[in-house]
Amino acid sequence: MPYLITDDQRQIYFEHHLGQGAQRRLPVLLLHGWGMSTRVWDTTVPALLAAGHSVVAFDQRGCGQSDKDFRENTIAASARDAVALLKHLGIGKVVVNGWSLGGAVAVDAAGLLGANCAAVVLTAGASPRYVQAADFPYGPPAGTATQTVAVLQQDRATFLDGLYKAVCAKPVSTAMQAWLWSIAMQTGPAADAALAELDQVEQRAALAALAVPLLSIVGGLDVVVAPEIGRQAGLCARHGTVVEFADCGHAPFLEDGPRYRQVLLDFLKTLP
Repeated sequence: MPYLITDDQRQIYFEHHLGQGAQRRLPVLLLHGWGMSTRVWDTTVPALLAAGHSVVAFDQRGCGQSDKDFRENTIAASARDAVALLKHLGIGKVVVNGWSLGGAVAVDAAGLLGANCAAVVLTAGASPRYVQAADFPYGPPAGTATQTVAVLQQDRATFLDGLYKAVCAKPVSTAMQAWLWSIAMQTGPAADAALAELDQVEQRAALAALAVPLLSIVGGLDVVVAPEIGRQAGLCARHGTVVEFADCGHAPFLEDGPRYRQVLLDFLKTLP
């Protein structure tokens, strides 16, 4: 299996899929949410490949098939891993698409990539903030992420079962709920540090500094990342666009896959 070896000799599992057809389009980097893995993109990847986009995805530290004993499990570390992986694969310009906590990773990675970032997509992204501040009255109260981790660490299996049953607002199969739970149960406890870090995420300035297009896809019934957070992301970015799936929750790519894939592909077609 393909692995990226990090500076501390730990392994990051990744996948690099080559686009189909004669026309090659911008590659897309997919960043999963906290506690998930590359598998959550299994219905998104084929659509991107068919449209000519190569796809890179990796399991973040402590998740999926990546090592579980990283000493640093932070959003910034995952962003550095993303940039290192793209360099390892010889990929230049790329579109970065992050779901949930992966949205915060995407914004950090975009800043590190500089001119090699062609665009940013936030899929129910936890950016520009996840919790409230004096000048940001959106999302849950400050400290919520830390409190969530404390509850999670008492009974991981039960907590994650409840979480991934609440991720989708539209009816989905019990098989899909069980699938998400099974992915989450592969996550090691060291990864909890990245979840707790959502209390400190502050990316309004980073979004404002982006010179590239940004698409924020919002679930109007999202109970994990408040819809207003995604709307604010579109407002913060100089070239921001918001598309809201009014009847979806936190995973529009699973709840309304055909529409999600069309919105994503239509956005990618606008890029030079």
